[in-house]
This record gives sequence, structure tokens and C-alpha cells, in this order.
Amino acid sequence: MSSINDPLTSKPLLSSSNSFLTPPPLLQTTLTISGMTCGSCVSAIESNLKKLSGIESVSVALLTEQAIVIHDEASTSVYSIIDQIDLSGFDATLISSQPFANPKKPTPVLKRESSYLTVDSSPKLLEISFKVGGMTCASCSSSIETQIKKLDGVHLVSVALLAGRCKIRCDADAWTPDALRSEIEDLGFDAEILSATELNPTISSLSKSSHVSPVSEHRSQINIMGISNIEDARGWRSSVDLEDSVNKIHGVLSCQVKLSNGTYVMFLNHIRSIVPLRAVVDHTSSLGYDPVIGSGDSASNSIQLQSLARTKEVASWRNACRSAAFFALPVFFLQMMVPMFPKSTFLHKLCDTPIIFTGWYLGDILCLFLTLPVQFVIGRRFYRSAWKSLRHGTATMDVLVVIGTSSAFFFSLLSLLVAPFFIATGSVPRTYHPSIFFDTCTMLITFVSFGRYLENLAKGKTSAALSKLISLCPPSATLYLDPPQCTQEKQLPTELIEVGDILKIVPGDKIPADGTVVSGESSIDESMVTGEAVHVSKNIGDQVIGGTVNGFGTFNMLVSRAGSDTALSQIVKLVEEAQTSKAPIQAFADTVAGYFVPTVLGLGLLTFVGWMVISHTSLINYIPPLKHLFVTSTTSDGNGGGKFMTCLKLCISVIVVACPCALGLSTPTAVMGAGPLEAANTIDKIVLDKTGTLTTAQLEVIDIRWAAHLAEGSLDGDEMDKTKKQVLMALTATEARSEHPLAKAVAKFGLKTLGWLAVPSTVQVTGFESFTGAGVRCGVRLSTDSQRIHQLVVGNFKFMTGSTAEATNGDSNASKPLDPVMKKFQVEHEDQGHTCVFVEFDGQLLCTIALADLLKPEARQAVEAFRNMGMSVILVTGDHRRTALAIARQVGISPQDVYASVSPEGKRMIVEQLQEDRLDSSTSLSSRARPSHPNSSKTTRPCRVAMVGDGINDSPALARADLGIAMCSGTDIAMEAADIILMKSNLLDVVSAIDLSRRVFRQIRLNFLWASVYNLIGIPLAMGFFLPWGIHLHPMMAGAAMAFSSVSVVCSSLTLRFWTKPKIALRPDERHVQSGLLMELRNALGGLLAALVAPLQSLGPLLLHPFRTCLRSASPAYYTPIIDTDLEELLPMTAV
Repeated sequence: MSSINDPLTSKPLLSSSNSFLTPPPLLQTTLTISGMTCGSCVSAIESNLKKLSGIESVSVALLTEQAIVIHDEASTSVYSIIDQIDLSGFDATLISSQPFANPKKPTPVLKRESSYLTVDSSPKLLEISFKVGGMTCASCSSSIETQIKKLDGVHLVSVALLAGRCKIRCDADAWTPDALRSEIEDLGFDAEILSATELNPTISSLSKSSHVSPVSEHRSQINIMGISNIEDARGWRSSVDLEDSVNKIHGVLSCQVKLSNGTYVMFLNHIRSIVPLRAVVDHTSSLGYDPVIGSGDSASNSIQLQSLARTKEVASWRNACRSAAFFALPVFFLQMMVPMFPKSTFLHKLCDTPIIFTGWYLGDILCLFLTLPVQFVIGRRFYRSAWKSLRHGTATMDVLVVIGTSSAFFFSLLSLLVAPFFIATGSVPRTYHPSIFFDTCTMLITFVSFGRYLENLAKGKTSAALSKLISLCPPSATLYLDPPQCTQEKQLPTELIEVGDILKIVPGDKIPADGTVVSGESSIDESMVTGEAVHVSKNIGDQVIGGTVNGFGTFNMLVSRAGSDTALSQIVKLVEEAQTSKAPIQAFADTVAGYFVPTVLGLGLLTFVGWMVISHTSLINYIPPLKHLFVTSTTSDGNGGGKFMTCLKLCISVIVVACPCALGLSTPTAVMGAGPLEAANTIDKIVLDKTGTLTTAQLEVIDIRWAAHLAEGSLDGDEMDKTKKQVLMALTATEARSEHPLAKAVAKFGLKTLGWLAVPSTVQVTGFESFTGAGVRCGVRLSTDSQRIHQLVVGNFKFMTGSTAEATNGDSNASKPLDPVMKKFQVEHEDQGHTCVFVEFDGQLLCTIALADLLKPEARQAVEAFRNMGMSVILVTGDHRRTALAIARQVGISPQDVYASVSPEGKRMIVEQLQEDRLDSSTSLSSRARPSHPNSSKTTRPCRVAMVGDGINDSPALARADLGIAMCSGTDIAMEAADIILMKSNLLDVVSAIDLSRRVFRQIRLNFLWASVYNLIGIPLAMGFFLPWGIHLHPMMAGAAMAFSSVSVVCSSLTLRFWTKPKIALRPDERHVQSGLLMELRNALGGLLAALVAPLQSLGPLLLHPFRTCLRSASPAYYTPIIDTDLEELLPMTAV
């Protein structure tokens, strides 16, 4: 087994001796794919990847140009996936590849245990990043990848065209950075080395506890600014000395100092829990150097680069559109407008002036020279993309564009070239005018470029939204160097903050990490994270969220989460995952798009052949529009070229008008991903947990009943019975170890009751065992002087009376009768909805504690709203049935829909049982909760169930439900098992989440309907079905329609910005915000006007000048996230 030794002691630091542990069998690989233009591209990539063995699932998002592949690493490596995408004609860049855990598997109960680590003894690799100049298109990046991959010892080549970056992973013994740079330059490109990192064996955590952070390696990049004479041997010697010094630090796995762009860069691989990055930076500074934290491969840097790349792509298409329009408009004028002028006009005579050869006219030659740069310079990206696609057996939208424009151009060029020959041989009269339509080529490319510009402009807003989220984190923070005295301060970058640090927050500061207030108080603006418009007061012990803004107070905070573990970083991660997720309905659209292009090509060929046959029959003589279109043009040309040209135009119109892009852009992304989006649309039953969901989970002890022989005497001061005192001390010390709300309330009561006696530090708890949903059992030594260990058992009625004897692994409590006094006490309180906890001390049941959990004020309103939305409401809790029924009565849930005394596994089984109910497939929303008759002949479907909870005991049910919704106040494990996470623990937000999901899904259906209707009308119109009535579609207009089809779908989705909470989900303090119908209509129209017109501003600033004032006041910026301030209690969402 391989191991990692401490550089100082040479003793094993970490070892992979735990041979019984195996790595996760599946990997989740995320890639960026460039070159996709439509749904058929997505379908081609997915179909080709699924041909590989070991592929579990593939999800490709056209909008964000990302793919997520779940695969078996043993069968298919990451490199094989990238190669397969490359063979499909696209460029793939690896973002991340990490073990994949199925979130729908039952979640085990976490125990406190150490993390096991394994070391992958793979060969030593070298990862080199280059800045590459001279790349102009996707084929450039493809050629670099193809040629470099052919080299022996090269495992991975990733080229980002727009970012101008190339990353190569190779064997360290086979290649050097300079050698690979020479290979790139030999291909005709400029290459500059940015960084070179030696990749050591990877340490991966296979076990993770919610309480104990696993030891894991961390890669960092530090720019060294203090090395002089960087070009000579002295500078190199300094870098070697620094490298050797850092490598001796305990916890540093590897350190390399490399020269890059005139600056030495330290590539550090270390165990952050042993040696934090701040320690390495301080050590480097102590040696006389000036270290500066580099961006590395952080998520923030990745998103910023994506945003920059998208900005460049928008600018590229904008310039292409402008350049194409510069040449296309004169061609359009010469070919479409000038012929309409009287022949006596000077411009008409000038264009008909013969030059060089008879049959060549000045107007036609000018059009040819104006078309050449559009067709082969501006349009070369279409040719390269189409060639790569066809070479690998796929067909994309670019194939349609190239075939359409090339057919028009080369037919026009051929007609122009043979005209002098036909005239010389007498085949046509000397007045013969060649049949050309260069205007079709130029205008098509112009319209398509304009459409791509608008699409990328819309796509770019997703990166902008993520960049805005990242900008919430401040660049620096104030650290106390001498906690807990907190007198010495130091400014340091946010990247250097570690868990356990104490930071100073002054008025106006952004909170740099998640943590707890340890001194001082203030009010914090959390609107950017939670949507709470009112500042939230924070006192000692309160939690603060990174990225929020401090008010006017000053306080100190203890960091509990830093870096990528903060809530803000997790939100960013979820938004990225949401953008790459895909609803099943979108998968269907991608499948259709995969067959779309070949079908359109077949229809285009059928149109050409069909009309060629029809035009040469006598049938056209009986239909005046057809006779005018074919016979008149044939007579004027004298050779039948008019028929061929007309049929070719119809064929080109069919090829160009069809657009699979609208299908690819039909699905917005919202909530946490597209799966929950579709699931929320069809929920029949919603299961609610009690504690923390319907109630506030802020329990308080309201009464206590002791056993009969302890009933006399009070709990005050010296009069407290010795036994009672011992019980309370043991109970308080034990329950203080737990995070459960019941335990916290009991511990708080114990501390308050004991008062000045308190719980001495000498109280020791041993053998602590927790039984989820039942109770705890442990041994307690009340004093170090005493050798006696008291046995304490705390739990619910079933646990204490032996109903859960199997869980306790013993029968000491089996069938133990309950004291009549305590039984009466239990019945009285549980009838009122209170919870009773029993305490057994040294084998005797000594007391019963009653706790009350306050009902949330919005609980009854939320339950009523669920019913109004067509869902049955079910209450599931681990509490006694009396308690559950009391809560159900208060919120309006029927007794038959209450499940009490249910374990975590029982909750999961109840969800499964509810899912097995059958409903009529045609059941309406208002009646979908009624089960169908078992003997009914109608088609039935399974019942779809949503689960709302917040605790570890809810996580199995959350994972099993069709839609899991977790409250942010809940545990991490519950939030990991859920599909939707609410940033505030308000049940009405669940109503809003489901309503928004249904609204988005309705919009998806509307978009698909529009995209389908567009093609169902446009294709028959282009094929000439309406020619007998004189109606046909010119290729130029077909191109315009194709370009604007995608824009129309985008504008359709923008209507999601006008979604507001349903009235049934409004809190009383929100109802006054809603304005009248006239105001809402005015705002909606103003926003829609802004969304439609804003993209056109870059093309006609002067024309739009009168509208700018009203546009600024009518709506926010074009294509913003669909959540406004009052809706951000849901996770941030983006929509197309």
C-alpha cells in the first residue's frame, strides 16, 4: 500500500492501509463544450457518448454549453469522453471530475468516526497551461488538440478558443513545457507558458462526518514577487531554496516554484487541516519574499473566465453581424431594389453596363465581389463547423446554413461564368441576363449572425448572474491574531480565512465567511441571500452568512465555514448545476432535434425534385401563379434556367427556414435543477414533518412530573432533593451533547433550574449511544472522585416501555409498566399537542418532562394553500399520536392523514406506500388527490409525492420522495438529500416554490408549442404548398424567420420575470404591496417592451434614442434572473 510520509520525521502521515474501502464506482465529470449551435448538436453529442461502455447518464445543456456525464471510471476514462466529443466535431474542456453519490439512495445515520484516506498511486503527471495566439475558430483549437494528442505520453489536451488557453496533461518524464510549446508553435500558433504543475497522487476522502471534517489535500497557487535576477542562475537558485524550505513544512505534500511570464509561481499541494495556506504565506514572507495569492483553478476564477469568454463571443457575433450587413445591404439594394427602377434611370443603366465579356454586367460583378468576403471570410466559421460535423457523421444547424448559402452562391457563380459561353454559342440571345441571387447568400449569413448574437447575448446573462453572486464576497477581512483577547488585528485576503478564525466586522463591511457572533451586536442586510428586506438583528450566538452586509454595529465572529464551504459558494455551485441540468421534456426535444437536420435536408431535396418535375408538366399552365412563376421566367431566360433557379430557391428556403435552435432554447432552468422543476408540476400529495416544519422547533420545557417517591420538595436552591439534583446534572450534561431541538430545550431547562449549582466540569459522559427518533443511552460519572457510573436513559414512550427493545440491544426495559401518575401527566399534555420525554436513572423511571413546540403562524394558511393547489396534505412525525392529532387539528389536517410515532425508516416507507397509490391519468389538478377505483378500466399512474422536512430523520424520506424540500434551518444532511432548499423556514415559501415551478413548466410547454408551430407552418410555406395561391417564401425571408425564431422563444421565456407570488402564499405584511390591475398591466407592458427592444440598441442607437428614457424607467436590465428581492428566499434562479 502506498503512503505519504511526513517530510520532517519520515513517519507515515497518511496511509491507504484500509483495504476494505473501495473508491466510489461512478464519477461525475463536468465539461464545457464549444461549437454547439442547436438541439441537433446536443443530440449528436449525447448519442455518441452513450455508445461508450460504462456511461450511466449524459446531460448536455445547450444554453450554458456544459455537459455532465455520470460514468464508470474503470470502463470509460475522462480522456475517452473528451476524445469522443472531439470525434463528434466539438471542443470539450474539463471542468471537474469527482466521485458521484446517488442522492436518491437512503441516507445513513452519521456517526462520529475518523476519515479514511486512500492514495492513488498513478504515474506522476505534469499539467501545463499555455496562452495560445492565432486561433480564430473552433477548427484551430481542434487541430491543436488533435495533433498534440497524437504525441506519446500526452493524456489530455484541452483548448479554450475564446479564452485563448490550452491545458495539457502529460507524463512528467516524457515532456517539458518548452518542448510542448515548440510542438504548438510548429502547428502555426503562438504559445506562451502560463504555468506548469506536477500532479502528485490524489488523496480522496471516502468517509465524511457532519461533525468531523475529513483530511484532504488542497492545491493552491502563490505568485512570488520578491525574487530578483529572475533571468539568471541566482534567481533560479532562490526559487530552489524557497521550494526546499516550503517542502520541509509538516503537512506540505509538494511544492514547486516555476518561472512563468517573468514571475515565479509556487504550485502548492498541502493538507489544509494540518498546514493552512496562511501558514505557508507567512513562512514565505518570513524568508523575504512577497507572496500574492493566485487565482488558480477556483470556481470564482472559472466563472469569471466563462463570463469573459461569453463577452468575447457576443462581441465576435456582433462584429460578424455588422460586417455582414455592411456588404449585404449594398447587394440587396443592387439586386432587389435597382431592378424596380425605370430602365431609363442612370443607376439602372449603370448596373446593366456590360464589362469584360458579353453577359457580364457591372451590377452582377459588384455583387459577386461584395458577396465573396461575406461567404468565405465572415461565413468561414459556418463552413468549418459544418465540415467537422459532417466528417464525424453528425448534422447541425451550421450544415443547413452552409448548404443553403453555398447552393445559392455557387449556382449564381456558375450562371455568371457560363453566360458568355451560352451567348457565344447562340444558345441564348445577346440580351441574356444570368440568373443570380447573391443577395440570398449575404442576407442569410447576416440574419443568422444576428440571431447568434442575440442568443449569445441572452446566454451571457447566466454567467453575469453567477459573477454577481461571486462579487458578494469581499476581497479581504480583518483577522484577530491573539484570540480570545482580540487586541491585535491584521488585514488578509479572504482566501486565507480558515475555520476557527475570529474576524472583526465593522459597519458597512461584507461578511467574508459563515460563522457565529461571539461579541458585539449589529443588524445585517441579508436580502442578497435570503430575500429578507428588513435588516436582521444579530446578537451573541447568532449565525451570520457570508456575502451579507453589516449595518451600523461592530462585532466579532467565529468562522464556521470558509472558502468553498460557505452558503454563498454552495448557492453558486447549485446555480451552476441548475444550468446544466435537463428536464425529461428537454431530453425529448433533443432527441427530436437529432433527427431534425437530416429530415430537413430530405425535405429540401424532395422540394427541389418535386417542383422540377411539376414545372416541366402541363399542369402549371392551368394554375396562373405557377404559370407566371415558371413559364414566364423560362421564356425570358430562353433556356429553362428560370425553372431551375425557382426550384433551387424553394429548396434553399426549406433548408434555411427550419430551425432546431428554438427547440434547444425552449427550456428555462429554475429552482435547483430541471428534474425538480418537472416533478413539482405534478405533485399529488405533500407530506409534512411536524417539528421544524409546521412548528417553530423552539421547544420549551413547560412542566415536569417526578415519580411518586420524589414528588415532595421543590427544585429551588438548597431545598432540591439530592436525587433530583443528580438526575438534572446527568440529564443536562448528556443532552448538551446533542443538536436535537428536544435535547437543546432539556439542556437549557437543566441549566436554568440548577442555577448557581450549574453543571460542574467534572461530570463525565461515557458510552453515549443515540437512537434516531427514539432516545439516548449513556453512562454518567458525576464526579472524578466517584468511581460509580450512573446509567441514564432518555427517550419517548415507546423507547422507555420496551417497544424499541431491539434498538437498545437489551431487554432491561421490556414491557416495563408506566407509573400511573406519569401516565396521566403524559395523556394530559399530549392531548394539548405537547411532547413528553421520559428519564430513567439507574434503572428507575424517575421523571417525565413536557415540552411545547409553538405552531408557526403561517402553518394553517400554508396547509389551506396546498389543498387549493390540488394536493392532499399528510402529517408524519415521530411524536406520539395525541401530539400529532393536536397539531393536525390546529392546522386543519384530517386525522386519517396523520402518521405518528414513525421512525426515519418508517417515514421513507410511508412515502413509498403513498407513491404506490394509483390515480387516473386524466385526473384534473383539483381532483388529482382522489385515488382511482381499483376496478376502473381507465389508465392510471403512480401518485407523485413531495416531502417537506428539516432534520436528519427526514433525509431518507426526502431522498425517496418525488420532490424533496428542505428548510434552510435544517441539517446539512437533510439539505443534501432534498431537491429544493428554501433560504427561510417559511412554509408559504413552499407554496411559492411549487407555484413558480408550475408557472415555469407551463412556459416550457408554451415555448415548445411555439417552436413546433413555427416549423409546422414555416416548412410547408417554404416547400411551396401555397404556390397555387401565389404565396411562397423567399430564401432571404426564410433566413430572417429562422434567425428570429430563437429570439421569439427567448422573449417568450422573459415573461417569467412578471411572475408574482400567488395570493394564497402572501403573508399579511406582503398583501399591501400588491398594486391594482392597471399598475400591473403597465409594468408588464413596460418590461416586455424593454426586453424586446434592448437587444436592438447595439444595432441602431440613433433610431432608439427617443425610447431610451422610457426604457430605463420601464424595466430592469434585459434578461435578469427571474427572482426579485422578495422572491430570493428560494435559491437564485436563472431563466432563458
